[in-house]
Amino acid sequence: MSGSILILAGRRPGAVDALANAHGVADKCLVPVAGRPMIAHVLESAAATAATHIFVSTHHERLRDDLADPVVERLGDRLVIVPAADNLADSVLGIAERAAFPLFITTADNCLLTPATIDKIGREAARLGCEAGVALARREDVLAAHSEGQRRFYEFSDVAVSNCNAYWIGDRRALKAAEAFRGGGQFVKKPLRVMQAFGLVNLLRFRFGLGPIHHIFGRISRHMKVDVAPLLVSDGASAIDVDNDRSLRVTEALMRRAETLSPRPNCREIPAERDAADGRRLAVAR
Repeated sequence: MSGSILILAGRRPGAVDALANAHGVADKCLVPVAGRPMIAHVLESAAATAATHIFVSTHHERLRDDLADPVVERLGDRLVIVPAADNLADSVLGIAERAAFPLFITTADNCLLTPATIDKIGREAARLGCEAGVALARREDVLAAHSEGQRRFYEFSDVAVSNCNAYWIGDRRALKAAEAFRGGGQFVKKPLRVMQAFGLVNLLRFRFGLGPIHHIFGRISRHMKVDVAPLLVSDGASAIDVDNDRSLRVTEALMRRAETLSPRPNCREIPAERDAADGRRLAVAR
């Protein structure tokens, strides 16, 4: 995709990340995953796109130096480190004037995100003609990637999905959709702030899956006055992020599986298990 990519690598004020603490690193985004800082995997996938700039929003002032990964040098001026705000919404809004659109947003722990999935999300947004979008993977695709990869799903009347921690913003006007994540994007933790963005009835419908997915997103769009669509992707691994030791082990297992099946070194993406119906990809070789 063209435009810009924003990788969110901040932390909650006053919070100590258990995973970072366990691995003795200054920030979660530096936790080693398959021998590299987790954010390096995300940067690799971002570097393989046509994005003009890749922003990293972080509270870690020495991130560029402490990252110490070859991808930093390869990205050169395309990589822009920016100070993170105390919430996701303001971190997104903080780079709005510097970013080219469309803006693709993801997180530093999204290690299994591939360039192909980034491209798929952009193409799906274009197909639907939406102003903003949320990338989601179907439960069957996530469980096909790994049975322990993800344990929480949002169940709608027609599909159960998991959040891929990937968002698409078409233009600056659509940035008001970022207000839904001012509370951190976790509906159970800051529901009042999310309610202001979604509306109470819409929030309840979303939280408890009371209706078909596109119908519920349509209601939310009308309330927010931004056309926000669910962007369904077939790569279930893209919904597996590194939050704890369990998901770290799952992520590394998927990376090893992909490397074992790859016929070439340095192959970035391989067909790990192809479903005859939709040709979905399972894993990423880093």
